[in-house]
Amino acid sequence: MPVPVTLALSGDQHEHLKSFLFPGDGKEAVALLLCNRREGDRRHRLVVREIHDVPYDQCSERTPVRVTWHPDYVAPILERAADKRLSVIKVHSHPNGYPAFSGTDDEGDARLLPMIRGWVEADIAHGSAVMLPDGQMFGRVLRSGQKMEPIECISVADDDLHFWYADAGNKDVPSFAASHAQIFDEGTIERLRRLSIAVIGASGTGSPVIEQLMRLGVGELVIVDDDSMEDRNVNRILNSTMRDAALGRPKVDVQAEAIDRAGLGTRVIPLGRNLWDQEVVRKVAQCDVVFGCMDTIDGRYLLNALAAYYTLPYFDIGVRLEAIRQGAAKGNIREICGTVHYIRPGRSSLMSRGLFTMNQVAAAGLRRNDPAAHDQQVEDGYIAGVQAHRPAVISVNMFAAGLAVNEFLARLHPFREEPNNNYAAVTFSLASMEIIYDPEEGICEILGGSVGLGDVTPLLGIMELSERRAA
Repeated sequence: MPVPVTLALSGDQHEHLKSFLFPGDGKEAVALLLCNRREGDRRHRLVVREIHDVPYDQCSERTPVRVTWHPDYVAPILERAADKRLSVIKVHSHPNGYPAFSGTDDEGDARLLPMIRGWVEADIAHGSAVMLPDGQMFGRVLRSGQKMEPIECISVADDDLHFWYADAGNKDVPSFAASHAQIFDEGTIERLRRLSIAVIGASGTGSPVIEQLMRLGVGELVIVDDDSMEDRNVNRILNSTMRDAALGRPKVDVQAEAIDRAGLGTRVIPLGRNLWDQEVVRKVAQCDVVFGCMDTIDGRYLLNALAAYYTLPYFDIGVRLEAIRQGAAKGNIREICGTVHYIRPGRSSLMSRGLFTMNQVAAAGLRRNDPAAHDQQVEDGYIAGVQAHRPAVISVNMFAAGLAVNEFLARLHPFREEPNNNYAAVTFSLASMEIIYDPEEGICEILGGSVGLGDVTPLLGIMELSERRAA
């Protein structure tokens, strides 16, 4: 059975397409998408890199049910696709809202897609998609042979999260999710059942995130953590025991066993390896959503890059507990706080929001790869040190994890009074009992132009992930 194909767009790409394809004259319009990819074992993920609008005056015919254009206009675009080995997706509008490919579409695609395949001269998928007036999309691709197959899912990583499935309505609401369906409609429950979500880190915040997602009925969880259980972990990792610690069991195995034992139908892929592993990056890049539950600076940078390259929505969770270190009040709590950042591909990042600098990323990488050299540079005063073990309390971690999962749900099924654009970062303080939120602002200078780059060499543009280094 062939690996299903999905198509991912950023919110800005989708907004541009909708504006161009529906200019207000009631006639069809057309554009060409050039896509990179993640050729995975679970799904073949096409990620939009470029959008080439076919100008209205270059179309020989535009009516409410048909659009045709001059072949000369698209020749340079196809040359670019061939040169860069990019998949081509033709997308046009149905101003009348017709929710399927028409007979005219069938005839046009039967001529166009084999021609594109012959022009590009690479064994990659090309396809056709339709956008409806409300922005919803559906599509199909031609791979080897002459048989069309549906694009399983078209997703948009916007302030709101959109997932449109070729066979929507084909999954029943399971009995355990009936109470969820009273709040979130059956369509949302179905999307949860289909989603593949990666959780990076299976400890203090990761384990309660995993627990919630599993009990919400998420279809697949990819769990990444290369650590094993210790006594000091048991007070904050759900479903863990002192026996797990005594045996030094991998944290991902503890979580996977709990998911299987619950029997709620969630498939789990435990990856007991470091995030800085090519195969881990490739597995995560096939997912639909990423939760970052780790506090290392270099790991959070990598997830920012992964989100941009593969057009993935990314939820980053950070928790901070501070105590007074000196004086009569030594040991008293000064602050208990945390922040959930939603990273929308193509917009701001953890770097542009000021959480850390690239110099700190480099220092964290040195600490991971060459601890002795890192310690020497700390001693010499070149870089700042890093606290070995930060304090952690399960009640605070669960509060942060709950806030993060609710942030995800608010974007999957918008329910807030204000637009989700206002909640790019949500910070809580249990010391002052406040929740503060900040809007999305600006574009990251480092990663803003990386949307849709997909598989490149080196992976994510990071030399440490290059094939040569891995060998």
